[in-house]
Amino acid sequence: MQRRSFLRNTGLTAGLFALTPKDMFAAFLQQPAYKIKMLRGEVGIFTERGGTIGFYQSADGYVVVDSQFPDPAKHLIDELKKQKEMPFKFLINTHHHGDHTGGNISFKDIAEHVVGHENCLANYRRVSEQAKSTDKQLFQDITFDKSWKQKIGKEKIRAYYFGAGHTNGDAIIHFENANIAHTGDLLFNQISPFIDRSAGANIQSWVQVMQKAQKTFDKDTLFVFGHAADPEKITGSLSDLAAFEDYLKRLLDFVDSQIKAGKSKDEIIKAKEIPGISWKNSGAERSLTAAYDELTSK
Repeated sequence: MQRRSFLRNTGLTAGLFALTPKDMFAAFLQQPAYKIKMLRGEVGIFTERGGTIGFYQSADGYVVVDSQFPDPAKHLIDELKKQKEMPFKFLINTHHHGDHTGGNISFKDIAEHVVGHENCLANYRRVSEQAKSTDKQLFQDITFDKSWKQKIGKEKIRAYYFGAGHTNGDAIIHFENANIAHTGDLLFNQISPFIDRSAGANIQSWVQVMQKAQKTFDKDTLFVFGHAADPEKITGSLSDLAAFEDYLKRLLDFVDSQIKAGKSKDEIIKAKEIPGISWKNSGAERSLTAAYDELTSK
């Protein structure tokens, strides 16, 4: 898998260099848009379109975390099957959003079980019913409240729920032996997050979720993020969790200070930057709006 991953990530295999420039360009366009990267041991990530997918390949079968959309999910399934025909034991969803569950349907009659937090399932059913798209979904058949754990192959997998954050149903999935934790959309790396208040998101609680995560995992834990400003930086360390916690605090403090200064909502959401946050467009309208609504809803 690792050598195939390298060739896929570079986009140009050795064989392409034997073609004419015109044919080489045509062949390049036919290369898969997706990327597979092994991280530690038998745990890797898949990126194409949507939230980052994590996967674990063991002698007993595959475990996949999140599913993006139907086509990307099928690409992952096909690639894993090329490595070895094994059962897909579990598909785990970090939360219900379509760029993380839209590909669930591709695992129908393939994945033995679909796992998610109980609020993830409730949100997933609600938005699917509203969109009249329940026939295009594959819902969780295993749910949990605070945690869920499973041993498969050499890995012990555990899902943690620390409270409301990006939604009220986000979980962190930890591959304990590899010490890799998939945070889903609980961490947007150096990019303003989507804060889904319609699904129970709460920024103040999200700060506490980040604090609990930092206490639960250690300095050697490798974190997989749902999204990042730089697609090459979808993994990181505890320092990234601390930085995102700082962003959430500064977001709330900034909006609170503007409210106390008598600024209107329209004035506040026009800000482009959050003081003390270095990444570009840290004051995205959607984040400022969510913070304002949260602080004024008491």
